[in-house]
Amino acid sequence: MAVDTGAADADSSPGVAVDTGAAGVATSSGADGGAGGGAERARPRRWARRRQDLTVFGLFLLAAVWVTSQIWVDPAGRVASLYSSDPAQVQFFLAHSVRVVLHGEFPFFTEQFNYPDGVNLMANTAILALGIPMVPVTLLFGPAVTFVLLVTLALAGTASAWYFVLSRHVVRSPLAAAVGGWFCGFSPAMLSHASWHPNIISQFLLPFIVWRVLVITRSRRPWRDGALLALMVTAQAFINEEILLFTALACGVFLLAVLAQRPALWAAAWRPLAKALAICTVLAGALLAYPLYIQFAGPMAYHGLSDAVRDYGNDIAAFFAPGSPTIGGDQRANVNLAPNYSEENAFFGWSLALIAVGIAVWLRRELIVRALAVTGAFFAVLSLGERVSWWDRELITGPWEWLVRLPLLDAVVPTRFGLITSVVVGILLAFAVERSRALPLERRTLRTLTLAGLVLALLPIAPMPLQMTSRPPVPDFITADRWRGYVGPDQTLVPIPVPAMGHTHGMRWAASTNLDFKIPGGYFLAPRNGNTGDPGRFGGRPSGIGKLLEEVASTGRIPKLDDRQRRRCMDELRHWRAAILVLPVTQHHSEQLRRTVEQLVGPGRRELDVWVWDVRTLTDQPA
Repeated sequence: MAVDTGAADADSSPGVAVDTGAAGVATSSGADGGAGGGAERARPRRWARRRQDLTVFGLFLLAAVWVTSQIWVDPAGRVASLYSSDPAQVQFFLAHSVRVVLHGEFPFFTEQFNYPDGVNLMANTAILALGIPMVPVTLLFGPAVTFVLLVTLALAGTASAWYFVLSRHVVRSPLAAAVGGWFCGFSPAMLSHASWHPNIISQFLLPFIVWRVLVITRSRRPWRDGALLALMVTAQAFINEEILLFTALACGVFLLAVLAQRPALWAAAWRPLAKALAICTVLAGALLAYPLYIQFAGPMAYHGLSDAVRDYGNDIAAFFAPGSPTIGGDQRANVNLAPNYSEENAFFGWSLALIAVGIAVWLRRELIVRALAVTGAFFAVLSLGERVSWWDRELITGPWEWLVRLPLLDAVVPTRFGLITSVVVGILLAFAVERSRALPLERRTLRTLTLAGLVLALLPIAPMPLQMTSRPPVPDFITADRWRGYVGPDQTLVPIPVPAMGHTHGMRWAASTNLDFKIPGGYFLAPRNGNTGDPGRFGGRPSGIGKLLEEVASTGRIPKLDDRQRRRCMDELRHWRAAILVLPVTQHHSEQLRRTVEQLVGPGRRELDVWVWDVRTLTDQPA
């Protein structure tokens, strides 16, 4: 089953491993030589291609460093200007990887935060496939440096991987492959996640997974190809399962779109496809069986996402607006077009949106372009969510309303389907540049028009450095290990405010010590009220003392506590096996927080740059 993507009408193709009509299906660059000196001629060509590849990879890396430049200035002291919770969570997971490697800790569950209930890490994207290889970096420089390094490598690596696959298997023109790779790696959707979600933008395996799926449709060694696919699927599952699910759905929709146009292709494709998918299912299923069991049936497993994110959807107008972290972006204009600035998954700008439609119309005679257009449009519609809106005005009910409760899909953030559409647009751009070379125009005119089209499409959404702001340093009390004189192995250090979705500095403190102490609370997904199997929510069991201190931190108002409130707070501290409460002197409303805590447990003591309350004599008493 081969889809010819050549310039001629694809319906004349003999047979979805993609025969490009240019670079070929199974070859890197076509036939390089023949008898009589072919090897000698091929060798300099290979070196030229390698130099060309290294140049493109280097440019992508420079672009990634440019995008992340503001955080590279001070990785530990800078964070995304709008939301700081997700980077703190990722740094916590990176520190967990250190404990997995050095201490042999269980990789899929931890009690180092949300003690004593713990957190199901398989259900929280613990990025083990990224964190474990980065353990040396985390040990030497800390999780904050590892975080920004992962973001930088994810952007450059994703762009490079798509360039490699496109240049070897889809298009002959290096420029076409570079343009496609650039957009897949640095699209507004990728930039919107870069400040917060290195797991989502680490898509460097996806082009190889997609290509392997297409190859097995006509493979002569389906068992081998299925095993290779299984290994890549397993690795991607430990980076981000949601992106893996999107990739599988996109491949399925694309193949169905091809078969709907050319049903005869199925006759040659179903046998190798069935064999390869069977061995992939068996092998990947065996490798992932236990981790998935922990995720769906283990302690603190939840079923379905929090209502806070389940109905996230893109506004139709978002497809015509440039993303916020781009040269033409405007955060204020984008306020109501996406759920938040970390989820701008559909921002192409009006020029690229129209150009993408124009490419699909121009190359409509090619089977693969039609299939790509169907795939991109299908997931663009799904990304609109349960309610379709235009400039924040609800129009109709979206198709996601009928899909959101299906197994697996109930754990998907629908706005992120726009990531698939972004990849489709990147591939269409590569085809457009490739096919433009065959237009009957004078060479200089053709180059000028191609360059003008690329500028019109890509300049308004060219990436800008991610906006950062300073964040409080980890207290000297933590970095100088003064806490070790108080906190035992089965006790907790309680940061003030108690760690939660909006207060994650305590998670950074723990991460800076490679999780040598436990903390209560935190920012994570868990079943409601801590009951395994319940629908998901952000955070663990509701905490009275946590809510009390959060309100003081937000308002600066000191409540008057009665004996009943004090007893309830003490019960929680005993439940957490609290050893000390720690309040940085630079914390916003620190004086009000200090006076509130004193109502609960008595006077504290200033030590270095924090207030400390030693509550071991109180929490060791029976409830």
